[in-house]
Amino acid sequence: MSFSLFTRRAAIAAVSGAVALTAISTAASADTTRLRFHTYFGTEIDHVIKKFRDTVKEQSGGDLRVSVFHGGELVASDQLLEAASKGSIDIAHGVGSYWSGQVDIGSIEAGLPGGWTSMEEAEAFFAQDAVDEILNEAYEEAGVVFIQKGWGHDYDLLTKEPVSSLEDLKSRKIRATAQIGKVLGALDIPTVYLPAGELYIGLSTGVIDGAIYGGPVEYEQLKLNETASHYTRLNMLMPGWTDTYVANPDTWNALSDEHRKIMEDAIAQYAIDLNTWLAEGNKSVEEKGGVFTFATLPEEDSKQLTVAAQEVWQEEADRSERNAKLIELLVENAKAQGRL
Repeated sequence: MSFSLFTRRAAIAAVSGAVALTAISTAASADTTRLRFHTYFGTEIDHVIKKFRDTVKEQSGGDLRVSVFHGGELVASDQLLEAASKGSIDIAHGVGSYWSGQVDIGSIEAGLPGGWTSMEEAEAFFAQDAVDEILNEAYEEAGVVFIQKGWGHDYDLLTKEPVSSLEDLKSRKIRATAQIGKVLGALDIPTVYLPAGELYIGLSTGVIDGAIYGGPVEYEQLKLNETASHYTRLNMLMPGWTDTYVANPDTWNALSDEHRKIMEDAIAQYAIDLNTWLAEGNKSVEEKGGVFTFATLPEEDSKQLTVAAQEVWQEEADRSERNAKLIELLVENAKAQGRL
């Protein structure tokens, strides 16, 4: 999964990282608890980060402070889980697919094609006790404490020509990630993978006819509206990804009950604020007009995507018994929603 909107900083040298962590430790007073929180986002969410830091400070009367590091600042995004487990950072804000090689359910909980089609559905799915139990178990085995989930936003199709059905796509080449490529391939839709930096030239030269990469605001920031102007909601996955918050066990367990509650509430609000920022950005692109022409895939075609995604779901289920349980819950949910 890629996020062009998020300007990631290059990882700083190990020596610089050590100096930064030493400085934080030195600055901490004996009666102040300081936590290192690392996100995969860049400076574009600094307004959300500031509110988060201020909330923790105010709610704890200054006894609890949070230092927030941007994507790549101390560790690479795909190393956030390991860093939290080892105590290099205290709390990690990442995406399960970053560490699917370390946590078997990573890709499933991050979001599989056809998994959910609305915020309400995703929230209800993860609110189930059975799902929460699986998440806690998996992350405990990975050496961290699972805190909560968070929500991404739009992840749909941008094309040069209008799309009224899946049939229209059979004569076009679409940029897609491996999992989505398998789904589209099952419906005889040709796909190819290109990194974000090559989407503009790929569309402008005809190497690809469309891309499934993100939401309106991401496509606009990549200036893809100069080469493709038709945005089609697939109803295949919304939110297009989910976030995961985990903590180092020693750090988390050492907090008082009051401080843990403050952190849980502050992280929950941080996640809401982040989702709101994403939603408002996508909405603003649509409302200002003149950027993209918006359409929605017919409901029956969207159902076909979920059915086609079952091969991908089964591959994930085969990875472990725990994965199979989570996929079973995903299937039950899809059936309840009428998509299977």
